[in-house]
Amino acid sequence: MATSTDGGAFARLDRTKFFAALKPMFGSYTQAQVDGLNHLLDVFLTYALVLDRRLLAYIIATSFHETGRRMQPVREGFATTDAGARAAVAKLFARGAISRNYALPNARGLSFYGRGDVQLTFEDNYRRMGVLLGVPLADDPDLALDPTISKRILVEGVTRGVSQKGDFTGKALEDYIHGDVCDYVGARRTVNGTDKAELIAGYARKAEAALIAAGMPLVGVRMPDALGKPAPVATQPATPASYAPAASVAPAPAPALSPSRNLFQRVADRLRAAYPVKG
Repeated sequence: MATSTDGGAFARLDRTKFFAALKPMFGSYTQAQVDGLNHLLDVFLTYALVLDRRLLAYIIATSFHETGRRMQPVREGFATTDAGARAAVAKLFARGAISRNYALPNARGLSFYGRGDVQLTFEDNYRRMGVLLGVPLADDPDLALDPTISKRILVEGVTRGVSQKGDFTGKALEDYIHGDVCDYVGARRTVNGTDKAELIAGYARKAEAALIAAGMPLVGVRMPDALGKPAPVATQPATPASYAPAASVAPAPAPALSPSRNLFQRVADRLRAAYPVKG
């Protein structure tokens, strides 16, 4: 398997070719979709500890599915207002689809229904993710609708990031994608069991093919100053769309962080473990 540790080559993908290759998955682009994809690329290249083209492909596929192709953070039920999202969760509870109405406001009047590129739910989970990212999500849950914060939640939640584990379910993408192993179907367990696993795996394969067409090698070391620049993309005005609500994610508790190794040591260790030198 061809590999690369040239972070510059990894980051300087040809975004014009990437958008052209991925376009069939969207049909045509809205400006919001283009902006969301560019933003997701930037966040992954800036914050992911280990750069693997296949991890990025699955993260793109996850956002594509969970946001109903919008590539922008959404409220639960694709509601446009706080009240609408609370009502959507209340309906799920009323018909027995969920065992607890987690959208009920707390003593401060804050509601912790699903928000983001991947749905973060429950106050404790907002608090834990906020601690990991250094963002006061428990005090202002709507921060999960900020595009950068939302995409950081997605990247942190499904990879071995700051917490060294997958924060949503305890499973990380690196459990399913490493070395010669690439289990896009099993990777769904980082978010929501096996729900729509085959469908999302198909999106991931298309996203990876687009990244390959854009010249991205398999792996690299993060180099934020070498980001590829957003390219002009033909778009159409955003139009209302109807999609099934994304499933809510309830992250598992994160373990205490260990400061014993610095960032670059951890990156080097992971690359050596994932891509051993073959004699």
